[in-house]
Amino acid sequence: MSSTRVLILGVLLDGPLHGYEVRKKLELWGAQHWANVAFGSIYHALGKMAEEGLLEVVGDRRPSGRGRTVYAITPEGRAEFDRRLREHWSAIMPIVDPFQVALTFMDRLSKADLLAVVRERAERLRAGFASFERARDAKRAADAPRHVDECLALSAAEYRAQLEWLEQAVERIERGDIP
Repeated sequence: MSSTRVLILGVLLDGPLHGYEVRKKLELWGAQHWANVAFGSIYHALGKMAEEGLLEVVGDRRPSGRGRTVYAITPEGRAEFDRRLREHWSAIMPIVDPFQVALTFMDRLSKADLLAVVRERAERLRAGFASFERARDAKRAADAPRHVDECLALSAAEYRAQLEWLEQAVERIERGDIP
C-alpha cells in the first residue's frame, strides 16, 4: 500500500471528510515534501479504497451547489491502516536522492567547478533551515498537530548531516583527497 493511501486512512481516523478536506489537511502537514504525495491521486485513491471496502461513502456535502462525496474509514480500513502503519515503521528503504548521482560523477568536474557546486549546495541547505522554521511556524499557526513538526525536524537533521559532509568535503577537495 502506498504512503498516500496510509496517509488518507490516517487522516480519516479523525472523522469523515471529503477529498478536498483530506488534501488540505495533508498540505497543511507538508506531506508533499516528505511522503511524495501526488495530490491529484487522492481522489482516485478515495474511490478505489471505497471499492475495496476500506472506506465508505457517508454523505454528500453540497457547498455552492457542487457535490462532494464524504468518506469515512471502515473497520476494515482501520485494520489495514494499523497493519500498514506498522509496516511503514519497520520498512528500511533507500532514500532516492539525485545528489548521490551527482556524487558518483564528482570526478568529472574540475576542482574549481566541484568546489563551486559543493559550496552552492551548502548555501541552499543553509537557506533550507530558514524555510523549515517558517513552515513550522505556519503549521503551528494553522493548528497542525505538534507531531507533524517531527517530519520537519527529521528533514532538518538530514539537511544538517549533508551540510556537515559538504563542509568536510570542501576541505578534502582543497587538499586533493577527493575525488
